[in-house]
Amino acid sequence: MPARERYPHLPKTVEYAHIGWDFFILAAVIINLSLLLFDSLFLIEPINNTIANLTPAFHAFYDTVIHSRFITIDLFFVGIFIADVLLGWMVAIAERRYHRWFFYPFVNWYDVLGCIPLSGFRLLRVLRVVSLLNRLHRLRLIDMTRWSSYRFLAKYYDILLEELSNRIALRLLSNVQEQVTASDSLTERVIDRVILPRKTQLIHEISQRLEATVGQSYQQNRIAIMASIDDLVSRTLRESPEIQKLHRLPMGKTASNAMQASLSGVAQRLVDELAQGIHSTEFRQLVERTAETGFNSWLTVDETSAHVTEQVLYDILEMLKEQIRHQGWKDRYE
Repeated sequence: MPARERYPHLPKTVEYAHIGWDFFILAAVIINLSLLLFDSLFLIEPINNTIANLTPAFHAFYDTVIHSRFITIDLFFVGIFIADVLLGWMVAIAERRYHRWFFYPFVNWYDVLGCIPLSGFRLLRVLRVVSLLNRLHRLRLIDMTRWSSYRFLAKYYDILLEELSNRIALRLLSNVQEQVTASDSLTERVIDRVILPRKTQLIHEISQRLEATVGQSYQQNRIAIMASIDDLVSRTLRESPEIQKLHRLPMGKTASNAMQASLSGVAQRLVDELAQGIHSTEFRQLVERTAETGFNSWLTVDETSAHVTEQVLYDILEMLKEQIRHQGWKDRYE
């Protein structure tokens, strides 16, 4: 059964429902964090006494109604946060938001950790603002790209990613260079593991390309080739002493011209036959045998060729490193 298509764009009513729910969760987070902060301060004796002296009624109300039941109240908020994760997970599955159904808790890790009843983890739920801003931007209710703070963060985020990726790439290429120079049998291993297993395919590809190249070149230059053959036959006959003697005889020039036309026609037909024979099975087999012979000679490795191969690979990697060392972000931002 084919899988349902993911929704590329949700209806605006659904998007607005997501926005409303995000605002509700953010409000719950702010209230919960405020209660945690105030209750922590309430436990400090000097602050507790100050509140009791300034507002005895509020102190009595908070102490009896909220502080004494703070764990229950906090668990109520935890229940809201757990329900938010479960509901968001089910909605993500219904909307096919991610490639697999179990991706949600990993993508929204800050919401999952925010369910842990510790103030440090609760702060992670403030990251919900990021997804909320992204949704508002997608609906074009706001345009974050015009914010100076967004451009500032985007700029240095881009620079950071480029620098990190460049460092990693340089390290990897340096390791490859060390492997190339440290190996005594790199060329032999390349031939044995890469080239020889594909020898038949490579020879077949070479013969096909040669056949296609020769055939195409002949078709494109056939008129010039025929003219060149005719010119060659004419020049050869003109320079031949026997033909020059033939010109002195009666009707000799006519016979010479007829001979020239006949020889030119034969030569042109011969070249045409050769060109058509390129596509024959016999010619293809001949090319493959020739290519195989040359291929085997090319694969013969000695100390000099192995050193040259390793040096070429090393220089290619060094060139790539030089390209990576160029800080492209300077060209974009300076």
